[in-house]
Amino acid sequence: MVELEERSQNSDKLIKVAITGPESTGKSTLACTLATHYKTVWVPEYARNYLNNLNHPYTFEDVEKIAREQIAIEDKLLTNAKNLLICDTELIVIKIWMDYKYHLVPAWINEEIKKRYYDIYLLCDIDIPWEPDPLRENPVLREFFFDWFKKEINDLNGNCIIISGDQEHRSVTATTEIDKLFQSSF
Repeated sequence: MVELEERSQNSDKLIKVAITGPESTGKSTLACTLATHYKTVWVPEYARNYLNNLNHPYTFEDVEKIAREQIAIEDKLLTNAKNLLICDTELIVIKIWMDYKYHLVPAWINEEIKKRYYDIYLLCDIDIPWEPDPLRENPVLREFFFDWFKKEINDLNGNCIIISGDQEHRSVTATTEIDKLFQSSF
């Protein structure tokens, strides 16, 4: 592990990690594990909180609100991060959600995706069992969505690492890749 305190105190470089992928692939678990490991903040998935408090079926407008709040939370937490920000989801998740569900993505989301830079995308594989949850909608389309995520990240020329295996293997793979970023950045 690269200790955050070992790096230059004069550095203002921030490494941003996006954890992404289809539903029920361990994104939140990995985000929490990495934030604990590196003793930094992580950006939670806002959609879960929003949808759990909604008293009607969600709409296109709700998903757009989720997108706006997700980036607002990320921007706010940037100031609390110690050279590393872990993001449990990002706008590609919302873009794919909107495109699949409504066949429409607001132009501002596509523009925001292009403007937001992540040093690495950790794309969670579908090799762990699906866990039912009232907010999850597509258990039989995991491979379809996984391929879609991979294409979106590749289209951005994003640094994409596939995270697979059990929880321990996922954590080791992710920390190894993040440590490589630290070694090359600081």
